[in-house]
Amino acid sequence: MTDKTFNSTTSKLSHPIWHSIPANVCLKHLNVSVNGLDQQEADARLATYGANCLPKAAKRSAFKRLLMQFHNILIYVLLASAAITAFIQHWVDSAVILAVVLANAIIGFIQEGKAEQAMDAIRHMLAPQARVIRDGKQLAIDGEKLVPGDIVLLEAGDKVPADLRLFSAHSAAAQEAILTGESLSVEKQTLPVAEGLPLGDRSCVAFCGTLITSGQCKGVVIATGAETEIGRISGLLSEVEILTTPLVTQMGVFAKWLTVLILIIAFLLLTFGYFVEHRDFAELFMAVVGLSVAAIPEGLPAVLTITLAIGVQAMAKRNAIVRRLPAIETLGAVSVICSDKTGTLTRNEMMVASVLTHPHLFNMSGCGYEPKGVLKIDDRDVSPAEHLVLEELARAAILCNDGALRQHENTWLAEGDPMEGALLAFSGKMDADISHEQSTWTRTDAIPFDARNRFMATLNHDHERHAWVFVKGAPEKILSMCCDQRTTDGKTEALDAAYWNDELESIAALGQRVLAFAVKSAPSNNTVLEHADIQNKLTLLGMVGMIDPPRDEAISAIAECGTAGIRVKMITGDHTKTASAIGKQIGLKNAETVITGSDLDCFDDAALRQAVIDCDIFARTSPEQKLRLVMALQSHGFTVAMTGDGVNDAPALKRADAGIAMGQKGSEAAKEAAELVLADDNFASIVAAVREGRTVYDNIKKVISWTLPTNAGEAMTIIVALLMGMTLPITAIQILWVNLITAITLGVALAFEPTEENTMRRPPRARDEPLLTNDLVWHIVLVSCLFLCGVFGTYHYAIDQNYSVELARTIALNTLVVMEIFHLFFIRNIYGTSLTWKAVRGTKVVWMVVIAVTAAQFAITYLPTLQSVFATEAIPFWDGVLVLGIGVALFTIIEVEKQLRLALQRTKRA
Repeated sequence: MTDKTFNSTTSKLSHPIWHSIPANVCLKHLNVSVNGLDQQEADARLATYGANCLPKAAKRSAFKRLLMQFHNILIYVLLASAAITAFIQHWVDSAVILAVVLANAIIGFIQEGKAEQAMDAIRHMLAPQARVIRDGKQLAIDGEKLVPGDIVLLEAGDKVPADLRLFSAHSAAAQEAILTGESLSVEKQTLPVAEGLPLGDRSCVAFCGTLITSGQCKGVVIATGAETEIGRISGLLSEVEILTTPLVTQMGVFAKWLTVLILIIAFLLLTFGYFVEHRDFAELFMAVVGLSVAAIPEGLPAVLTITLAIGVQAMAKRNAIVRRLPAIETLGAVSVICSDKTGTLTRNEMMVASVLTHPHLFNMSGCGYEPKGVLKIDDRDVSPAEHLVLEELARAAILCNDGALRQHENTWLAEGDPMEGALLAFSGKMDADISHEQSTWTRTDAIPFDARNRFMATLNHDHERHAWVFVKGAPEKILSMCCDQRTTDGKTEALDAAYWNDELESIAALGQRVLAFAVKSAPSNNTVLEHADIQNKLTLLGMVGMIDPPRDEAISAIAECGTAGIRVKMITGDHTKTASAIGKQIGLKNAETVITGSDLDCFDDAALRQAVIDCDIFARTSPEQKLRLVMALQSHGFTVAMTGDGVNDAPALKRADAGIAMGQKGSEAAKEAAELVLADDNFASIVAAVREGRTVYDNIKKVISWTLPTNAGEAMTIIVALLMGMTLPITAIQILWVNLITAITLGVALAFEPTEENTMRRPPRARDEPLLTNDLVWHIVLVSCLFLCGVFGTYHYAIDQNYSVELARTIALNTLVVMEIFHLFFIRNIYGTSLTWKAVRGTKVVWMVVIAVTAAQFAITYLPTLQSVFATEAIPFWDGVLVLGIGVALFTIIEVEKQLRLALQRTKRA
């Protein structure tokens, strides 16, 4: 927030720290009284400082965004391929290639348009209306017309229309999760606080876009529009650079090298054939065109898009909604997950975990708000009936309570304050009958909770005219109001304040929020409860410690991350003790060490880079600090996934390699800035999405590992034929047929491959890992040579049998297709053996495409109409068996080579 001060009506603003100075000084700085501005002054300030709205980000025109989708060298290669196929009058092939290019452009155009909606999502979070005091009168005005110095009135349910310095507050609280990430409402008051406090602790300021959840308050506008805290985040979001995904980067590098390689080879062959072999230029040019068509994997972008789309469906089943296709494979490379705490690692349900009486400290287990659980002392189960004070404590938790529990199907839900729901669940675990207690003890009066008093009290009567006062509140406050205490057997004795203070510290050290309960008998005819009735006259019953418990599935998911070589960092708006306690429970390393946002401000870049390696928990962080943490991790070469739900998370979500927004409690700004949205806000779903991301990348790698060797093999047949001055064993139109019938069908089959068993036992791949690894390059060379041998071998065999050139080419053509099919079965298991029943059985999709390709090959080989189009002839039976045998030989050779290579790698690692 940019703090500013008025010195005169039209002056610019200077910079006091609004939350650290008294409210009356703020009013003086802003040159306004509690009666508000007059209309003339308000109009003058509106002209000077502009409307209270966030500026629109500069956008490229739709036409320019569409054109930029074609600005990619691989797209240029595809367009050139389309032009070449059109030149040789293969209109169907040209249409298919152009359709792929256009589909990719449209998908990219739509996704980029969605990305630009992140700013608009934040702009719509400002309140449309505001109640102000101007000229001493209350008015309702458009939120955009608010100016610094306006006096604004707020009550429960109102959205704060601008940043306000409060000077009046009555039981006021605000939900600030969109800015701080803290799930609980924050109490608001008017006294100044220390200058360097983070947003969540600036209790005298109400921030634009947050929601008043209770009470009433009044404040003076200290910032509007882009100068508000939410406006500052909006500006930060517009400046964040979006990182490209590893796959997009690798495909860009690959496309450049592929283009250069094809052009060089084509030029050399054209030069060699024309000047050295003195071939006819037209014939030579058509051969080079055939080479280009064979070498260019024109079906690859389509197959990659389909593979990613299948991944989208798989992730949706795992409650991860993908907003941008390339983000899927990015998840597969994630090496660090930066996660929010509340609702993601935890259940976002308060639960009583500790019960303190005199002289016992109990531990309590359970599941959410379900009123069932186990009470323990030193890991020994105990019955609540063994300790009489627990019955009285449970009754106080039921009666001094405005919440309710209800069961929806198999889930228990809390209505009202989550803490009060947790107290009712606790009472049920103490074997108390909640409905019976509420009907037996009628409430006749109450003192509601107030931030200044820090307690709530109720006066209840039973049907036998007994009256009791039940009180709950902050432990320090309740202790000051007690004169004695209840023992575990229900007796009363003098208050042992030292015992309670010592035990209170031990519970708070566990990150638990502590409430104390006390009682006092009242005259039966008393129906009014006054503050004087309870001061220094209470009997302390005990205390309870509450915490938002970790999700069981999050604990196992973090353990799985450890196996997969993925580090987990907790970045939360909560307090350090709570963060540390949850970190220990979920199994984070270094959970004892917590770095706060104020600590981060003291770190230079070098210290921060070291801190993100050494520390796994960061608390009370601001948007800039979250962004710095993500960038510091990326500077180490990590691929970072970031989760978030508030506007304060949007810049880091946008910068992260994979931004993941919460679907249930997430703001629209967070969702628009993210690439993925979790439907269930569950950390385990993130890990499941990582598993799917690795599967998608594996399948993309399989597609590439199948496509490149086959294309290279096709190209090699033409290159060798041209260099040796031989007749082409396969014509250009036949190569086009092979590309059309196999590139899409067989390649797509690999997109449906299931997750391999060791997927989450491998470390994440390096961010800079090249698409063409040494193993893949070797595989391309090996398979290309085998394809070359198979095609030329069968072609020359046919010529030696005195077959016609057409029949020889038909045999070579079918040999090529059969080898591609057997190569497909090999590629399905790149990390293990292909010689298992599971591998041979394959998937339904694999066998569907194999049957379809086989049927298509039989059609062009034996149907007279297609024979005339593709210059083919019917293959004799035993020659067909030979073709099938070539496929088996190919599979055997490359499988044996793979097993030898994997065994050598295992030996080196050992």
